[in-house]
Amino acid sequence: MINAIWLALMAGGIIYAAINNKIDVVTQAAISGAESAVLLSFKLIGVMCLWLGIMKIAEKAGVIRLVARALGPLIRLLFPSVPPGHPAMGSIIMTVSANMMGLGNAATPLGIKAMQELQKLNKNADSASEAMCTLLALCTTGFTLVPATIIALRSAAGSINPSEIVGATILVSLTATCVALAADWVCRTLLYPRQRR
Repeated sequence: MINAIWLALMAGGIIYAAINNKIDVVTQAAISGAESAVLLSFKLIGVMCLWLGIMKIAEKAGVIRLVARALGPLIRLLFPSVPPGHPAMGSIIMTVSANMMGLGNAATPLGIKAMQELQKLNKNADSASEAMCTLLALCTTGFTLVPATIIALRSAAGSINPSEIVGATILVSLTATCVALAADWVCRTLLYPRQRR
């Protein structure tokens, strides 16, 4: 669907430019846009390498493990249907920890693994379980302590103070996570209590 929308937008722009005899503007914009994308990518590579290196050091130093251990009781409270020793619990904790550290690229495969483990516990394989919906709410809102990717983008774009958004990011992502978890709880317990699994 997205590909069809992009194709329609590009075709519409080219047709409009051709009708108005401005096809040279489209060509120049395409070349300059491609050049800007490559330059931005090179700038991002350096900053992302720096942040990923710092996160790797934090992981080797045990910081990620400490965060995961601290999150354990909260995660068990949010996912009461998942047995404490089940592999799904570990995957969920690692997914949430990666999101909190701003490692969206690492959180995606961990989240997929967590969903696969939760599917093994799902009594009705045709629909998502409560735990799967809760995990989706957590991953979608993604409470973040260190927004590494956004800082990298701001730095690559030439921001004077790329890390000034940290406070706002923490506040907004915490609010979004609380609202999503509250909506998840309301849907599970008040709106659809008969469908509980």
